[in-house]
Amino acid sequence: MKAIVAADKNWAIGKGNDLLVKIPMDQKFFRQETSGHVVVMGRKTLESFPGGMPLKNRTNIVLTRRQDYDGKGALVVHSLEELLEELKKYPEDEIYVVGGGQIYELLLPYCNLIHVTKINFAYEADTYFPNLDQLPEWEVTASSEEQTYFDLEFEFLQYERKA
Repeated sequence: MKAIVAADKNWAIGKGNDLLVKIPMDQKFFRQETSGHVVVMGRKTLESFPGGMPLKNRTNIVLTRRQDYDGKGALVVHSLEELLEELKKYPEDEIYVVGGGQIYELLLPYCNLIHVTKINFAYEADTYFPNLDQLPEWEVTASSEEQTYFDLEFEFLQYERKA
């Protein structure tokens, strides 16, 4: 399983159920990486998408405790056990965890590769991704050149779980 996330220099990923910043190159990378694959998210992440609708060209799976939740076309599961059982139907390398904070934290132990768009700025935030630089089992295995969007500097990093 993989995860994909955009995080600031403090590993912040969101505020008020929205992204901290929208960077077109990051959004394009997200679309290219996840299109045609399975995306796993929490209810609030689905609700943050345009119209609260599932992402096109992907199998959307939403994990929520709300038993009566209508995922508007997304597959809805209600426990980690139910999610892991559902994910057995798909190749492991085609599954992407896409948020939010609680879902990333819950599924991090099941991930072996994480794509991080690392933004060189500190935002005011209320949601964070685990700091992979402080977790000894993770290492950066690929990085892009530094990119710029207006005055914002960022890079694409790939972290892999050490064998």
